Amino acid sequence: MPRRTPIPRPLPGQPQRMAAGGSASVHPWIQAFISYLRSECGMADNTVSAYSLDLQRFQQWLAGRPIPGLTLSDLSDYLSWMHRQQLAPGTIARHIISLKMFFRYLQLEGILSENLVELLGSPTLWQKIPHVLNPSEVEALLNSPRPSDAHYLRGRALLELLYATGCRASEASDLKLADLHLEEGFCRCHGKGDKQRLVPLGGRAKAALQEYLQKERPTLAARGSHPDWVILSRTGRRFRREAIWELIKKHTKRLGLTDVSPHTLRHSFATHLLSGGADLRHVQEMLGHASIATTQIYTHVDPTRLKSIHQQFHPRA
Repeated sequence: MPRRTPIPRPLPGQPQRMAAGGSASVHPWIQAFISYLRSECGMADNTVSAYSLDLQRFQQWLAGRPIPGLTLSDLSDYLSWMHRQQLAPGTIARHIISLKMFFRYLQLEGILSENLVELLGSPTLWQKIPHVLNPSEVEALLNSPRPSDAHYLRGRALLELLYATGCRASEASDLKLADLHLEEGFCRCHGKGDKQRLVPLGGRAKAALQEYLQKERPTLAARGSHPDWVILSRTGRRFRREAIWELIKKHTKRLGLTDVSPHTLRHSFATHLLSGGADLRHVQEMLGHASIATTQIYTHVDPTRLKSIHQQFHPRA
């Protein structure tokens, strides 16, 4: 295991340094932990960013108190403080996970002898059934880009890609030309933790991507500097995931649809596959879920499928 750079150990009660403007700077232990996640654990940038934001909230609650002196009662008060901040249960649960990881790191560094955060219970979460579009709504959304729209071939190709593969917005944003194999009918997605998976591309997605690559992308690529990404911005750079959200918001507003995001197309992809009779394990593989328990939520989305299974197998159906 590579040697870590020793992290600074301020004395208990030592006042926290302040940044210019009077705001507290990020605690040096948190900075060291974030560097550890990025350089040694190889976590994705989005995950590292989430840990960083969670721990900065924890630092805000600390208000200069020394971490080694915290008690279980103090940490329980941190949970109460987050509730008073009106954070959602899922957000609080994620904060606890971030804090557990941080305290384990401090144990590893010899700063803490025990991890009291392990004794904190995560809030019980109600697993919300994801919102999905029905096939006719998906059809309308994929056909919503118009020739009068700026870069409408890119918009159509992107929407087809999201629904055809079930990929996340970040995965579509990071997709490179080397990952796209239109002749063979698949693409390689780079998921969380840089895990790779191969996902098939249907005929309509292939056609939309091919038209975009031939007619629109060369113009966009000429504005950038050796762009490798499939989906490009108007300046020839990588089309950011935030821009993907904005594009979907634009087209769903045009159709009068609400509460639709890139993840809605991912949910719809999985639900429609299962409705058509796809095996749960295959859907898990295409979504890139580490646990099949995550994929199983989609079995609760389609009432028609559940009713069919009930009628087929229940003795008194």
